[in-house]
Amino acid sequence: MNKTRFLILLLLLFALEWLPIVRAELITPFTEQLAAISAGIMKFFDADVTSNGIIIQSLANGTSVVILAGCNGIEAMICLTAAILAYPATWQQRLWGLLLGYLAIQSLNILRIISLFYLLQWNKQWFEWAHLYIWQGLIFLDVLIAFIIWIRWVVKQNKSTVQQPALDHG
Repeated sequence: MNKTRFLILLLLLFALEWLPIVRAELITPFTEQLAAISAGIMKFFDADVTSNGIIIQSLANGTSVVILAGCNGIEAMICLTAAILAYPATWQQRLWGLLLGYLAIQSLNILRIISLFYLLQWNKQWFEWAHLYIWQGLIFLDVLIAFIIWIRWVVKQNKSTVQQPALDHG
C-alpha cells in the first residue's frame, strides 16, 4: 500500500466530510436513514420506538439517543475508503471492497446503535463506557478485518489470473 497516497486520501476525505454542503446533502440524510433503519429494526420487538431525523426515542420512557458525527460510521467508512484506494488493485476489486466493507461497517454500526439505545435505558454509566470504548474499538476492528479480508481476496484473485496455464495446442 502506498502510505503517502493513503494519508493524502484520508486527509482529503475527512476535509470533504466537514464541508457544510457535504454535511447537509450527504451526511445528515445518511444519518437520518441510519436512525430510521435502526428504529425500524427495533420496532419488530419494541413498538414504543420511533425515530425523527437523527434521534431515536422510546415512547414508553422518553429515553432517546442522537446519532451524531462519529456515531454514524462515516469516519470508519472514510478510513476503509482511503486504505482500499491506496492499495494496488483494479477498480472493480476496489468497488467490491468498498461495497462489502461499507455493508460490514454499517451492519455492525446498526447493532451498535440498537445495543446502546437499550443500554442507556438500563444504565447510563455502562452506556458511556460501551459507547466511548467498546464500540469504538469494535467498529475500527471491523474496518481492519474487512480490509484484511479484501486484501487476501485481491491477492488470491491476482494470483489466479497470473498463474492460469496456457493451453497447449501442440
